[in-house]
Amino acid sequence: MGRYAESLLADGERIILEVRQHPVALLYRGRWAIAALVGALVALFLASGLPTDGIGGGVRFGLGLVAIVLVVGGVVAGGWAYLQWAADEDVLTNRRVIQVRGVVNKVAADSSLEKINDAEMTQSWLGRLLNFGDLDVMTASEAGIERMRTLPDPRGFKRAMLNAKHEYELELARGGLAGPPLRPTSGVAMPPAPPPAGPAGGAVPSSSPGSTAAATSPEAVTRTLAQLAELRDRGAISAEDYERKKAELLDRL
Repeated sequence: MGRYAESLLADGERIILEVRQHPVALLYRGRWAIAALVGALVALFLASGLPTDGIGGGVRFGLGLVAIVLVVGGVVAGGWAYLQWAADEDVLTNRRVIQVRGVVNKVAADSSLEKINDAEMTQSWLGRLLNFGDLDVMTASEAGIERMRTLPDPRGFKRAMLNAKHEYELELARGGLAGPPLRPTSGVAMPPAPPPAGPAGGAVPSSSPGSTAAATSPEAVTRTLAQLAELRDRGAISAEDYERKKAELLDRL
């Protein structure tokens, strides 16, 4: 697949599934090229039945020119349609879904797996026959990917996306995606961190007055991370606040 999508990956991010639109989409993009080539064939067919001299010869010459123009235009339009089809990518990683569009000017949209609630699949009778369809991605954010059109094997893509979302949430709960500490935003109330838990569930005092908490129960950290994610999705805190607080909590595990 294309290298442009690979250049968008963050540290620790890997591609799970990368697809282009079904070849049916290429036929649709190249519909004008196909029409031009068909028109050229019709012009040549009509010209072949005309005489080579007189008025008929002039009409024959004109139809020949029309056929040449249609062939050249069809080849150019078809080549451009292919370049567009080859440049477009739909990529699933272990953290997000990325949609890349454009041949010269690239446009990349993405939706984080944690914000994807579900995906509604649409398949026509032809889509079921040829195994392609559309996915409407429903997220908790206004920005991001909304529709993925003419996907090959849309059921497999949806299944892989939901499985990746599940694995992402499990990894997040285990603390495998902690980010670097970031600056807090003043005036934003943060959920209190859970108290350190000892072997019997009681609080464990710090080893020294200036040291951080030694350990925290995974269940308490998971609950606090869920509260932080809810505040972030509502816009009460920024993504930087969320990552900073998450890093502080996970450092206590």
